[in-house]
Amino acid sequence: MINKWSDDEAAEFIKLYGEKYGDDLALRTYTTQLLGKDKSLVLHGGGNTSVKSNYTNVFGQPVSALYVKASGYDMDRIKPDGHVALELDYLLKLLELDDLDDKTMINEFRTHLFDHSASTPSLETLLHAFIPFKYVDHTHSEAILTLGNSADGKEAFKKVFGDDAAILDYYTPGFQLAKAAASLYMSNPKVKALILMHHGIFTWGDTAKDSYSCMIDFVTKAEKYIEAAKGRLKRKLFINAAQNEVDDAKQRYVKIAPILRGLLSEKTNDTDNPFNKVILKPIIDDVTLGFINSKKARDVIMTPPITSDYLIRTKAFPLWIDSVAADDDNAIRETISYALQSFTKEYGNYLKRHSLDSSVITHFDSLPKVIAIPGIGIICAGDDHKSAAIACDITQQNIRVKLDIAETSEFKGITEDDIFKMEYRLYQHSKLNIEKYMFPLSGSVSIVTGAAGAIGGAVSKGLLQSGSCVALTDLPGDNLNSMYENLREEFGERVAAIPMDVTDTESVSLCFAKVTELWGGVDILIPNAGIALVSTLMDMPLDGFKRLERVNVDGTLTVVSEAARLFKRQATGGDIVLVSTKNVFSPSASFGAYSATKAAAHQIARVASLELAPLGVRVNMVSPDAVFSGGSKRSGLWEEIGPERMKARGLDEKGLEQYYHNRNLLKSPVTGEHVSKAVLFFVTRQTPTTGATIPVDGGLPDATPR
Repeated sequence: MINKWSDDEAAEFIKLYGEKYGDDLALRTYTTQLLGKDKSLVLHGGGNTSVKSNYTNVFGQPVSALYVKASGYDMDRIKPDGHVALELDYLLKLLELDDLDDKTMINEFRTHLFDHSASTPSLETLLHAFIPFKYVDHTHSEAILTLGNSADGKEAFKKVFGDDAAILDYYTPGFQLAKAAASLYMSNPKVKALILMHHGIFTWGDTAKDSYSCMIDFVTKAEKYIEAAKGRLKRKLFINAAQNEVDDAKQRYVKIAPILRGLLSEKTNDTDNPFNKVILKPIIDDVTLGFINSKKARDVIMTPPITSDYLIRTKAFPLWIDSVAADDDNAIRETISYALQSFTKEYGNYLKRHSLDSSVITHFDSLPKVIAIPGIGIICAGDDHKSAAIACDITQQNIRVKLDIAETSEFKGITEDDIFKMEYRLYQHSKLNIEKYMFPLSGSVSIVTGAAGAIGGAVSKGLLQSGSCVALTDLPGDNLNSMYENLREEFGERVAAIPMDVTDTESVSLCFAKVTELWGGVDILIPNAGIALVSTLMDMPLDGFKRLERVNVDGTLTVVSEAARLFKRQATGGDIVLVSTKNVFSPSASFGAYSATKAAAHQIARVASLELAPLGVRVNMVSPDAVFSGGSKRSGLWEEIGPERMKARGLDEKGLEQYYHNRNLLKSPVTGEHVSKAVLFFVTRQTPTTGATIPVDGGLPDATPR
């Protein structure tokens, strides 16, 4: 492991944060980020760090304080206010107690924060408090977890660290762990680290650099020991899968994913939103597939998590399905349904074994978060994209560690009783509350056609802001790439750009398959792609009309029919919102090709509302007029037809926009953002509506739907 401390970077953090927060917390932020950016040390919300410093109270007096990482905060991008300040002397006094339940402990923490509005401190706050060094670091290092979950782990730690580390058996994190660790440390005051079996490692120092460097040194020694053991024992369990096997597995996954996703979406009592939808993230690569296809895979993957901190993300155990025949929908559904029923029954038995009165416990859903299928890979599920991605990262780390254990020792995990205590521990679930605010479209997947334009881009952004994963689709080129780059900066992996030609059925099928591979399926389709032609009927070239017909009519039919087939397989309903036009109701002279073809698309959507209602799919329309922009994006359609319109009316560009604003009843401009809000009204299911049209035109009496 590389020590990444840099004096120059440390100085930059002091320059950036020192004046407001002080040098101690500035450097604490720096090394916390260094640790957090190494995924072999900590993952999402895991690990914690602290610094002991002073807090100046309202009287201007310095008070001894512990600045400790708030529960659930990600270390890789933490800022100084991610460490919350508590009264250190009071924390040390708490350790004099014999016991302290979680509810009381949280109350004592919160009532002794210096800022009442600060986030809840880490579960391991008391452990940080008693260690008599200024800086304390805690990670869930893969190397430490490898040895800490090995049958001969204690002996291995003693060989690696000698008298430099004290080793503690597993305790449920919290008060009792802090008490046990404090007792162990006081008996071994010269140690440089605490090793917590099945949990992780604590290091410390008088400076941020010392504590960080100590962590790197200890982890490096453990890594070298493991690599030496692997080289000596030569227990290679599998060979990596070939690329053609990986490609085949991805194709099989795309076939089963919508059905699996539908079956993992719990039913609700809400008729407007009858399912809690999930995002699926597959792990399909040469290493994972080679492992999952091996003889030892089931034995390895079905063992407990390598640290109890992960239970809130992955559940106590995964679902293993021996095989799924991916060429028959009925067989896929039957196989997965049976496997889920078995999992639910097993999970129910697990709850009964650890609950004297099941009515006392609020049960979480009984569905798996991790599914392993030989020949396909490992699939992770989450209530939203972030949850699914976290489950993926944790699962991959679990596999890496368990494989290292299998190649060097025997696995010895925490007991089922300890697993249950952590899975149903409210303090742990408070981590999820930081991110748990469910946006109205969390867990949903959307496809927007014509997404590179003003309306398409604005609608895509609105869907993303509401929590959906969004596939931007359009013809390949700079417009699509630019829109993607702009949205990716804000929304990260929840947005993807997929070139697609709506007139090409193969292109459409490949796009839907790619979206399914990324997120498991599709819930929302926004057919928005369209082109225009300015011409009188008398002068209109037939090939020009047919070009519009291909895009505006055939393109709508192609994507709607593809979505309908997927919705049927997924069996969780869906939404289609066609971006229509006021020209359907109020056509314009010299705009006949556009008016006629958009009217045909509109009628397709109305028919779809009739045909797809039995599937729980709602199909609605929005009919905008004169949308010149969406944010900073100018309308491509108006760039094409604007010059003719300006010429006909003797106006410049600004005058043309004003002309269209003035002709509606509200004298209002209409933007892509307005269209987006109308789309969101439908897809967030504010009313039980299908087959309806919302005009977004500022009020045009002759364009009012009748």
